Amino acid sequence: MVRPRAVPLAGRITVEDVNVRVAGILLAAGEGSRLGQPKALVEVGGKTLADRGAAMLASGGADPVLVVTGPVRVSVPGAWIVRNLDWRTGMGSSLAAGLHALDLDSGPGDAPTGPVPADGDWGEVGAAVIALADQPLVGADSVRRLIGAFTAGATVAAAAYDGQPRNPVLIAREHWAAVIALAVGDTGARPFLRAHPELVTLIECGDTGSPFDIDTPDDLARISATFTERAVPGGAP
Repeated sequence: MVRPRAVPLAGRITVEDVNVRVAGILLAAGEGSRLGQPKALVEVGGKTLADRGAAMLASGGADPVLVVTGPVRVSVPGAWIVRNLDWRTGMGSSLAAGLHALDLDSGPGDAPTGPVPADGDWGEVGAAVIALADQPLVGADSVRRLIGAFTAGATVAAAAYDGQPRNPVLIAREHWAAVIALAVGDTGARPFLRAHPELVTLIECGDTGSPFDIDTPDDLARISATFTERAVPGGAP
């Protein structure tokens, strides 16, 4: 079995080195049945998960930023909104909706709304960083490192925490069709990553944040407490 290779890029490559635009796709179409409300609208530290995730992608250098929503309409300043009308089928359809919206050859499906790109299309976008809205502790530096990996030649890069691949994930345009073909049910990009481990560059991001996700009220309380600590002088960094 070919294993993903780990590449320590932090400190060697910056977002300014990127010549091709890298988009950000925030998957925020979760129904949140165990939370009692759609995940995009859940508030942590006074901001919705949709707002936090989009801001994280933008701060990390992703442009444009697309937010894929499902059961409810969401407005996120500075981001395009892509409604996934098939959100009930799972994360795979949301990932496909976001990639289709960036790929004019495939057609945007349910048209996104928001700031129109200056060049009128997404033709310059060479890759997309995919993040999940229910992981608000993921840091913007993880996005910067993935973009740096793309600049260095990686076509698929995944943020790793203590060596374990998690999110976000960067996928170059040349792989989007294959990712969409395998993105079924609630699996997202995972089937593609498992089918092509030789393409995956792992980027250690354990010092940039945490991939802990919010699925239950207990998860929400635990993560909300983290943001409360940060707001207190002398609290957690």
